[in-house]
Formats: sequence, structure tokens, C-alpha cells
Amino acid sequence: MCSTCGCASGELCIEGISGISHEHHGLPFAKGISQRRMLDIEIDVLAKNNHIAAHNRQHFAQAQILALNLVSSPGSGKTTLLTHTLTRLSTQVSCAVIEGDQQTTRDADRIRETGVAAIQVNTGKGCHLDAQMVHDAVHQLSPAPHSLLFIENVGNLVCPASFDLGEKHKVAVLSVTEGDDKPLKYPHMFAASSLMIINKVDLLPYVNFDVDACIANARQVNPQIDVMVLSATSGEGMEQWLKWLETQRLSVGIASCA
Repeated sequence: MCSTCGCASGELCIEGISGISHEHHGLPFAKGISQRRMLDIEIDVLAKNNHIAAHNRQHFAQAQILALNLVSSPGSGKTTLLTHTLTRLSTQVSCAVIEGDQQTTRDADRIRETGVAAIQVNTGKGCHLDAQMVHDAVHQLSPAPHSLLFIENVGNLVCPASFDLGEKHKVAVLSVTEGDDKPLKYPHMFAASSLMIINKVDLLPYVNFDVDACIANARQVNPQIDVMVLSATSGEGMEQWLKWLETQRLSVGIASCA
């Protein structure tokens, strides 16, 4: 939880919005505070977040927007996966992207180069997006009804697992350079995710990574998790990912315009 992970106040920045305050990251975790008090504050933080997440989810449902929360460690290839996905998908369905990073607009700039609208949320020392940030970003971005909204969370497999953003699904992206035991080391994230994507499989000849073991580890913590094996760079396995997206779009009433 963010009581100990280093989140700080005064550094949140959403493109196009000034004067943002973020109460959660300003909580006074002073030295000597009791564990009971810390627990009470954490419960309160999550309750407030869940309330806003429910509002986001209702908005997405009413507008028939499919919101997906992409989570991973830094460097797993989320942004590359998104850019290749959008290049192939944006002519078929309206898309928009919320990019979460501690600093810079580099990833949002990469998304915009595909022609898709994107907004950058810089969390400063914060290590995750929360429902209020997504709420504010959505109102600034204004994704169209019947659209697909990708939320690329800050690279972190700990805190984002606890914070519901109002998304339809969490999608955990794991690259083969990270180790096949990652689902066991960070079980809460994989337990909370509907889909695990094993990315960068074009690098398998050069790393010690057991795909079958990784899948078994993920299903040990989440027996219902779907799994895909692909390379966003080479294109291997991308058709399966695009088919999954189509199935999810149809489930919320988003038809292809192509």
C-alpha cells in the first residue's frame, strides 16, 4: 500500500488540467504513527477509491466504453504492444489512451504518433494511477461512446493491484526477460487480472524462461486467468490478442466500424 511505498503529494500532473490536488498521496504517515491508525487510513483510502471507481465503471457502461487497465513491471513492452495494437485497430473502432508514468510525456507522445488521442498522467513520486486520476483524465480526454479505452498504468506490480480504476479488465503484461516466477512473487496482481500476456517471446532463444512454468505459476494464483504468448515487436501471436479485444468489445456492445 501507498502508506509505505513512497507516494508523495504535490507532484500529480494531468495534461491540460491545472491545480490538481491528490489527497491520498498527502496522507501524514508520521514517524511513530500506530499500525492500527495506518490500517484505518489505508482502508479509508481504498473505500474512497472504490467509490470513485464505481462511478467510472457506471460512466463506461452507460457510454459502452470498454476500459482496460494494462499493468506490468517497467520495461515489459506495454507501450510497444499498445502502439502496434492501435495501428491495426484504430481504423476499426474508436480508441483512446490514458498513459500513467511518474515523469515525461514520452509514452503519450508515442501513442499520439499513431493518430490516437492520448493524455499523460504524471504521478510524480506516486507509483500507480487511482480512480480519481482516471476520472479527471477521462473528462479531459472525452473518449467517444462505443470506444475502446486503454489505461496504461505506472510500471509497478504491487500498488496497482489494490486500486480499482473502474476498468472492465486488468491485463497483466509480463516479458520473458523478467523470469517465469513473477506470478508467484507478485500474486495479488495476477490474481486481480483477467488476462496475462507473455510478451517478447522473440527473445526466448536468448533467455532462461519457461513459458509452461510461467503459465502454471499464474494459474496457481488465479485458476481463471487467460494467457496469451506473443511478441509485439515481431507480430507473433498478435492475432490472438486482437481477437480477444474483439470479443471484449462485442461483450459491451461495441461494433466494428470497418
